[in-house]
Amino acid sequence: MEHMTDPMWLAGLAVAMALTGIVSGTLAGLLGVGGGIVIVPVLFNVFPLFGIPEAVQMKLAVGTSLATIIPTSIQSARKHYLKGTMDVPLLKSLAPSIGVGVLLGTVLAIWLKGEALTLVFATIAILVALNMGFTGADWKLRDSFPGGVLRQAIGGFIGTVSAMMGIGGGTVGVPILSMFGAPIRGAVATASVFGIIISIPASIGFIYGGWGDPLLPPLSLGYVNLIGFALIVPSSMIAAPWGVHLAHTIPPLLLKRAFALFLFITAMRMFYSLTV
Repeated sequence: MEHMTDPMWLAGLAVAMALTGIVSGTLAGLLGVGGGIVIVPVLFNVFPLFGIPEAVQMKLAVGTSLATIIPTSIQSARKHYLKGTMDVPLLKSLAPSIGVGVLLGTVLAIWLKGEALTLVFATIAILVALNMGFTGADWKLRDSFPGGVLRQAIGGFIGTVSAMMGIGGGTVGVPILSMFGAPIRGAVATASVFGIIISIPASIGFIYGGWGDPLLPPLSLGYVNLIGFALIVPSSMIAAPWGVHLAHTIPPLLLKRAFALFLFITAMRMFYSLTV
């Protein structure tokens, strides 16, 4: 643990966090995916290189990712709201159950061992990869979003899974909203607010849950690494327009399939790490 106080170690970690932000920002602009689905796998692979104990690697990746989502989701939601594509009534009806799901997911994520959290992420990542890899943009299960208990159960699922995975509302929320007939732009706009509902309370929970953990690296506030937060947010915002530019030069379907492959390989590596 002494190596974590070395200035060169801290400098190396800072560079790695900035590069993580560039990768997540570029892919976010390129594919329209939330940063968390990229940040968590990248940090999962980066943290072992810096000797961060395995017991806290996944929790630190998830907590740091959630913290970075706060400013980006606020900015995104504001822009989508001004464009008028957000389904506000649906959002209001789902917000309470998403909030309850976030509380449940945060408690479970802190209580479970890192290996269990890795298993959850890998399992959902496989499902997201299959969705992106084999369904077209127009695929849907039905034409309208269900009401009643089923609607609240779906909201609870989105909140629970997103908090446990360290992702905003887009990765799980957009496919679900699209599945129930929402136009893709409306789904993206509405799910952008999910990110705010998820990231703020979940980040607070990860800070509280990891407070005083002796295995954490320096400059960590609970399971939120402040170096990561300070560098991933600005670098991802700088890189996002690069991804948008690339999106206009490469076929979108090819990009979607390529990211699905990246996610699938990442998930399989996570599964493999649990067996060795």
